Amino acid sequence: MSAPDLGALARLAATIQDRKGADPDTSWTAKLLAKGPEKAAEKFGEEAVEAIIEAVKGDRARLTSEAADVLYHLLVMLAARDVTLAEVLAELERREGTSGIAEKAARS
Repeated sequence: MSAPDLGALARLAATIQDRKGADPDTSWTAKLLAKGPEKAAEKFGEEAVEAIIEAVKGDRARLTSEAADVLYHLLVMLAARDVTLAEVLAELERREGTSGIAEKAARS
């Protein structure tokens, strides 16, 4: 199976940005954002735990679904703090080609 491009993720990030000014009564994303960055972070954490549980269980389909929820809630959390997907991708590109051990040592 070939890997899809990041277009879907970029479109989701753009949709989340668009929802920042939407009516919380008509948009789940707007509702989450209206509750503030702390609530967005809490929801991200809940979804991450659910993904961990499915990974431990070994349920591939449920893990895939929960991973999609994690990505969505990560993007909402980032939007709540005005961090863009482009900024995150730029940071990943900056780290590309650097070993994880060297990258972690450079943070100290």
